[in-house]
Formats: sequence, C-alpha cells, structure tokens
Amino acid sequence: MKVMKFGGTSVGKPERMRQVAQLITKDDEPTIVVLSALSGTTNALVSISDSLANQQRDEAKRKIDELEAHYRNFVLDLVSSEESRAKANEVVTEHFEFLNIILKISFSDALNKDILAQGELMSTKLFSVYLEENKIDHLLLPALEFMSIDANEEPQLSVISGKLSALLKQNAAKKLFITQGYICRNSRGEVDNLKRGGSDYTASLVAAAIHGSVCEIWTDIDGMHNNDPRVVDKTKPIETLSFDEAAELAYFGAKILHPTCIWPAQQTKVPVKLLNTMQPEAKGTTIEQDAKSVGVKAVAAKDGIIAINIKSSRMLLAYGFLRKVFEVFEKYRTPIDMITTSEVAVSVTIDNAAHLDAIVKELEPFGNVEVDTDQTIVSIVGNEIAETQDVLMKLFDAIKGVPVRMVSYGGSRHNISLLVPASHKKEMLQKINSGVFGL
Repeated sequence: MKVMKFGGTSVGKPERMRQVAQLITKDDEPTIVVLSALSGTTNALVSISDSLANQQRDEAKRKIDELEAHYRNFVLDLVSSEESRAKANEVVTEHFEFLNIILKISFSDALNKDILAQGELMSTKLFSVYLEENKIDHLLLPALEFMSIDANEEPQLSVISGKLSALLKQNAAKKLFITQGYICRNSRGEVDNLKRGGSDYTASLVAAAIHGSVCEIWTDIDGMHNNDPRVVDKTKPIETLSFDEAAELAYFGAKILHPTCIWPAQQTKVPVKLLNTMQPEAKGTTIEQDAKSVGVKAVAAKDGIIAINIKSSRMLLAYGFLRKVFEVFEKYRTPIDMITTSEVAVSVTIDNAAHLDAIVKELEPFGNVEVDTDQTIVSIVGNEIAETQDVLMKLFDAIKGVPVRMVSYGGSRHNISLLVPASHKKEMLQKINSGVFGL
C-alpha cells in the first residue's frame, strides 16, 4: 500500500483536484491519499481566528463570508450534476455554519484549533463528492479517528499504527482511502494539529504506520533542487538523496519538504518521493536509506537567524561554562542551530526571537553579550562532504568577498554551514551555484 500526499496548490483549483483524481487512480496498488486544505484556506482561517482573538467580530464575519463565497464558486466548477452540487454545498454549509456559530462563543486556544481544522475537513469531503460523482470507489477515512499526539505534542506512532491498521482491516475490500493532513487529536482528545507543514508529517507518519511501499509528496515543484530556484536562475533537480541529506536540507531551508517529514519514514525505511502535480512525468526526487554518491548535492538557506556572542575572559579553561550557557536556552525551549567556540567566546545561533530578551538577560552575568539579527544560515549538503577532498577549498574560493560571520564544519558528515548577513544571501547562493555546482 502506498501513500500519496497533495498540498494546497495541488488541490487549490477544481481542475487541479480533477488532475489529482487521475493521478491516484493510475494503478491498482491500494492507496491512502492525504490532502491539505485548498491553497489560501489555512491563512484565511488563521486570519479569522486572529480577528476573533482580538474581539473584532465584524471583521471575522466579513472574512468568513468571503471564504464561503470562494468555496461556493469552487463547488460550481468542481462537480456538474445537481445531486453532487447539493452534496458539496451541504459540506460547505455544515462547516461555515460552525464558523458563524463561533462568532458568538468566547475565544480559546481549543477553539482556535477547531477553526484551523476546517480547511482539511472541507477539502477531503469535497474531493470525496467529486470521486463519488465520477464513480471512483473510495472511503473517506477521518484522520481524527487515528492521528494523535501525546502531552508533549509528539505523534504516537505505535498508537497511530494500531488504530489505522484496525480501520484498514475493517474496510479490507476498499483500495482507495482519502484522509486529512495536518489535523489530529491531542492527549485530551481535543482537535489539534501537527503545526505548519503538518500534511507532509501526516503522510510520513501514515506511511510509517502501515509500512507502506512509498510515501509520495506531490507539490508544484519537480523535486528538490540543488539550489533555491526563487533566488538563483539556473538550478537542477536532484534525483536521489539519503534520508540524512534530505533532513539537513529540509531543516536548513529547503521549502519543498517539511523537516519533520523525514523522521517517521526513516525509522521504517519507507522511501519518500517528491513529485510535481503539474508535471507528473518528471522524475522528481527519491529519498531513501542509502546515499548513491558522495560529494556536494545541494545548498539551502535558512532566514530569520539571530547570532548571540558571549565573550568572557572567565571562560578560559573554565569547565562547566558551556553547560551553563546551554541551560539558559533549554530553560526557554529555544533550540540552537549553530555553535562556534574560542578560548574566550562562544557564539550560537537561534531562529526564534520569542524569548530573546530573557535569554540575553540571563546570559549577561557570564560576560559581554552581543546580538546580531537579520542573519542567514547557508548550508552546503552532501554525503560525506566533510571527508570529500577539496570541498572546503572550492567553497571558500567561490564565496570570496562575502562576509562570513560563523562556520560550522565537522559536526555533521553531510553538512557545512555558514552564517552570513541576510543582505548577502542572494550573492552567496549565486556564487556557490557558479563556483561549486558550475551552473
């Protein structure tokens, strides 16, 4: 059994949803299809929720009506028979009645999660109506019946596997299943979600839970590229990556794949394929256990980075100093991306400024603290590049003239990371593209 996940742009227009229906029925292999909300829906729901949180009920009502009008027009184009349109409009009515009812309810975090779940619930139900109209046998499998997270907001893979396997066994005669990405239940049984990019995570968790043959992630790009095509003119898709290489690229900025997607598939060795809905004949990128080659594969850039430098003569030969520094970040649940040290200073980077002021205040007793904002981490990724001859020489030769703030080399066999001011990101990526990839 395989898993196919389609993102918001892949189902964002009726013609694309029809194309998805063709893709999922191309062969006879039993399939679980994971759908995101229609493109733009989650952002609209976040905006509605924000208005309610700020007690701007009239503004929330206007946004709800605007979104409903979009869905009514979507239905008109998606299905053609009166019966199917009636069913599809019933779906829209059900969910927008809920959104209108919440205008009269006190806002809470639990209500916010319910609001954000509406997009995936509607997209899957509307897709089911379309499949039914076209006599494509399938079963709508509610994610809220099997997808769950624990008290630490971590997916419970064994629980998911048990519940999902039981549901599939009960419906053994079916070969096609449609379910929602992103949404789940938390440890209290409430509707919750897997955060942004969560549909990729859902697909990978489902594939791991059923030990699927493959997890296909369908987007509007033909696989992962060696560089950011939005910044650099000449890029090329990468045919194969190892899980380790893909995880590094996803974490350090490659937008096509959410970082969390790698772990479940890697645990069960389910290959992941990144494919293009708009160009289904393209090879895309296959991510699997073993790297097929050594050397540099790709570069990714992660924006919004903050560098923190702690300088203190008391560091000299002082054991326990780094532990005390790290404990500050642990206290505020703020992960560190990069770290460099010298005898009298330590520099770290973070990508979350939520607790920056408190962190700096607690670091100040250790020494002089300097903060640089608007930084970018540029990561060069490939199998065993830390041991590949001449990679460093070629890289630094290529980026002459770019001010590099920090370098991380040797911590991973698959990654060399450099911190540069965000204003030099484009120049950096273009120089690497030319000097390292020869494009």
